[in-house]
Amino acid sequence: MIVYVGNMLSVHGSSVGVIEVLSNRFSQKYTVVSTSSKKQIIPRFFQMMWTVYKNRKNCEVVLIDSYSSLAFWYTYFVSLLCQMYKIPYIPILHGGNFPDRLQSSPRKCKRVFGNAACNISPSIYLKEAFEEHNFKVEYIPNSLEIETYPFKQRNTFKPNILWVRSFHYIYNPTLAPKILKIILTKYPDAQMCMVGGDKDGSLAEVTSLATELAVIDHMKFTGFLPKRDWQKLSEDYDIFMSTTNFDNHPVSLIEAMSLGLPVVSTNAGGMPYLIENGVDGILVEKDKPEQLAAAIIDLLENNNKAAIIAKNARQKAETFDWKHISLKWYNILDQFFKK
Repeated sequence: MIVYVGNMLSVHGSSVGVIEVLSNRFSQKYTVVSTSSKKQIIPRFFQMMWTVYKNRKNCEVVLIDSYSSLAFWYTYFVSLLCQMYKIPYIPILHGGNFPDRLQSSPRKCKRVFGNAACNISPSIYLKEAFEEHNFKVEYIPNSLEIETYPFKQRNTFKPNILWVRSFHYIYNPTLAPKILKIILTKYPDAQMCMVGGDKDGSLAEVTSLATELAVIDHMKFTGFLPKRDWQKLSEDYDIFMSTTNFDNHPVSLIEAMSLGLPVVSTNAGGMPYLIENGVDGILVEKDKPEQLAAAIIDLLENNNKAAIIAKNARQKAETFDWKHISLKWYNILDQFFKK
């Protein structure tokens, strides 16, 4: 049995979490018990702990979705429980800001990650960061089922820009209206759509700034959309933009690459490990609206370049298909089921 610990919050209107995707895939081969879907933090924590304790005698391994901010404490205490009952556990590293956590909490990180059966990183970026602290890390990238992402061939690219992420300060959404303001000076008909739920009040900041910059009439805010809905919406847009200040290996960006949208992103965190600048995407410096706008305008003025980048991006996205990635997971997990 695998006990998988993480945030299963799609039932409350949040996006589908990694645990929900992987639990479903793993269950095709293993018995999987997943936790927790409790909406509130404290009840969720206790359900996670109880589930591990309740299944301690029948559990071969515990998987823990691990983040660098508040949710780090889920990983910390669940790992202590696993250590107490001698249950092998594997943290799956998702937080793009983990390098800071490794610096700010070295003893706690050593207690968690140093005693893990292994640590899984979906990006080379975090793998290298953890290895610098002498932790054992295996690289298994985030995956998707590529056949569910139809590639749209675009021969002409219009100034229709799509942004998909939660409204949270770490993703720097307030950069978006500043970028649009610059693009509008050259393309007065430019449009921008921002898809995502509000996590920390950033949405109000973005709309306020957009109003102040007089670009609000060129912006659309959809709130959170299920995956299928924003994929359908993407057909009306020609450029995908990421403004993030911290990131790891975001699935939404791989999805955009799969759908045929050329990506223009900041070079934050794991982005340079995911995107080869000028080949399958464009990378610019963080918090530089002029650079992001210039990169988007360049693609709009060079449609052949944009089309080649989109084609290359699709080819890269195909390497993240679950058919390939599953073999890496099974190679690790099967070791815990050998008697």
